Amino acid sequence: GPDKTIPAYSPSGLFKPGAPNGVAMTHADIDEVIASFAQAALDAKNVGFDAIEVHGAHGYLVDQFFWEGTNQRDDKYGGSLENRTRFGVEIVEAIRAAVGKDFTIIFRFSQWKQQDYDAKLVNSPEELEQFLKPLVDAGVDIFHASTRRFWEPEFEGSSLNLAGWTQKLSGKPTMSVGSVGLTEDFISGTMASKQESVEQSGIDELVERMNNHEFELIAVGRALLQDPEWLIKVKEGRLGEVDDFARKSLTKLY
Repeated sequence: GPDKTIPAYSPSGLFKPGAPNGVAMTHADIDEVIASFAQAALDAKNVGFDAIEVHGAHGYLVDQFFWEGTNQRDDKYGGSLENRTRFGVEIVEAIRAAVGKDFTIIFRFSQWKQQDYDAKLVNSPEELEQFLKPLVDAGVDIFHASTRRFWEPEFEGSSLNLAGWTQKLSGKPTMSVGSVGLTEDFISGTMASKQESVEQSGIDELVERMNNHEFELIAVGRALLQDPEWLIKVKEGRLGEVDDFARKSLTKLY
């Protein structure tokens, strides 16, 4: 594996609040990373990809600039939400300039971080709109709002999840994600009984939310890893087979 003694580059040399980890990036470092994102996107376009997705979620580098917990800078890249968004915005602007107007840019973001599952970038729809608008203006075509469970509402007083709010506020098609098709037992990592019936979680609710155009797209990860035929079974209405497969898989696991 990589040599863990090599210092990581980050906004403020922090892995999380109170945990120093490496080097605070200079303006030259920032410019170099932005140029690298633009070149990588152009390379992807040139070899035939239809779109790229910028990973600005989960406590990785772009998200470390967004999150106050890891961004303690006192220059134009730190402080206010607008300033903390600037690094991501400049990456999107540079990509857009490199690939032209007809190449799709997807942008992934999340409230939660690998360093802190309860972290919040924004605490209200108003703050979320302030976060999204500069990214829209920079050239984002599709947002990918990453949550750990797609059915959980984001703000009080509405059942909309983060993707639902993002699509409503940005006017851009948005992708949701988060434990689609996983069983409660899979999510919690425990099984009360190996023989216990395993319920398929949330497919009906997912379909209902998508039919309501709360969000246009959905990402599925772990359910496909446990059953590569999952999408075909769901599409053809063979949910009993999905349940069966999940139950057998979980029995093997535990």
